[in-house]
Amino acid sequence: MKKLVVSAVMAGTLLVSSPLASSAALGDRTLKSGMTHSEVKQLQEVLKKKGYFKSSKTTTYFGTVTKSAVVNFQKKNRLKADGIAGANTYKALGIKKGAAPAVKSSSSSFGKRTLKSGMTHSDVKQLQEILKKKGYLKISKTTNYFGSATKSAVINLQKKNRLKADGVVGPSTFKALGSAASATSKVAGVSSTSKSTKIVSTAKKYQSSPYKWGGTTPKGFDCSGYINYVFKQSANISLPRTVSDIYKKGVRVSSPQVGDLVFFETYKKGASHAGIYIGNRQFIHSSSSNGVTVSSLNNSYWSPRYLGAKRI
Repeated sequence: MKKLVVSAVMAGTLLVSSPLASSAALGDRTLKSGMTHSEVKQLQEVLKKKGYFKSSKTTTYFGTVTKSAVVNFQKKNRLKADGIAGANTYKALGIKKGAAPAVKSSSSSFGKRTLKSGMTHSDVKQLQEILKKKGYLKISKTTNYFGSATKSAVINLQKKNRLKADGVVGPSTFKALGSAASATSKVAGVSSTSKSTKIVSTAKKYQSSPYKWGGTTPKGFDCSGYINYVFKQSANISLPRTVSDIYKKGVRVSSPQVGDLVFFETYKKGASHAGIYIGNRQFIHSSSSNGVTVSSLNNSYWSPRYLGAKRI
């Protein structure tokens, strides 16, 4: 029986049906002219998103169009332009060798499970972030443990919203948490997913726009100017002008999802650079050296500078 595999490409995920897909992981094997394999289709999708693969339809066959796309990409990235997709080409594409295609998820688990005293779970940390933002939780550092401080905060929220004050976070309490809970992850996952899709779609429109210090338009963006512009255009969300102030907003999440913001500590202490997460460990941002571009969280420069992610 054919299985569904997810090819994580740039701004999201693409479902590809293929008999070979269950074991295929783009980056595992060298791909070259004349080959037929499900990974070729995944490679074409990545190249297409980057603007190198010009065919309207992707296939599992590595033909002349694919080779030409690979050669052009290699030339652009100053690699040996032999049209063979090997280790160096995968690295330039931001694909980690041996990494299985990412699995698509409609939403995180937050809001789907009842949370109560004594539990240890990543959802508890997200709950604490929301309670802290709303002023109910006074602790300096959030954790995965649901202790007495968290229970007390939940009870106060429940009393404020005329709910049964039992300190247990169920459907009614999640609903009372309002927009902050929805921003973390809607139970149905519809509005959250739609917003994220629009954010990423808008972000991609301005890929290759130049970098400009203080820039806030497609004629030239700095990193926060770019994020501000994208969120305003796609979701009518106004954000603070600087990265450090944007970092103070939203709900911290342990693992970013498409549309979340990812933050980095670069030229000064604290959050000084940010981008929009687009899936597959990749983010789109306005880089001082490349303008609006896509980079990997696994990149040797960005990885050690990564501070975390927040959901707006």
